[in-house]
Amino acid sequence: MPESEGKPPVEGDGRVPFMQRLLDNPFLLLFLGILVPTVFYLLWGIMEIVQIPVAP
Repeated sequence: MPESEGKPPVEGDGRVPFMQRLLDNPFLLLFLGILVPTVFYLLWGIMEIVQIPVAP
């Protein structure tokens, strides 16, 4: 059995990648999961309101 089996790969500088830090934080994921749809639907609603023609 090789010695490296079952051990995580070792990086030279020891920094954790950004995506791993992002996905390891459940509160940040919760915040983004609420923020992104909210902003999307607000922008969508504003676009729909702007497209309503003005009454004569």
